[in-house]
Amino acid sequence: MSTIVAALYDAHRTAGVPEDKARAAAGAVLPTGRESDLATIADLAELKAATRADLSELKADLIKWNVGTIIAMTAVFAVIVKLL
Repeated sequence: MSTIVAALYDAHRTAGVPEDKARAAAGAVLPTGRESDLATIADLAELKAATRADLSELKADLIKWNVGTIIAMTAVFAVIVKLL
């Protein structure tokens, strides 16, 4: 039994829930053997680093496109002014 399931089972038993119902309720929260599906602190740190890398790449792309758009709009404005 994992720590979470055991703590939930103990809380139910302390509250006066019968043993079979407490065991069933605790098992329904996190089925036995599924602890490997939970994220660890290392998993979360890796995800955070990947997210930061993605955001910095997105920021660079946005800056690149904004600068390109400003240059293109300046060129269009210059052509319009020259035609007038």
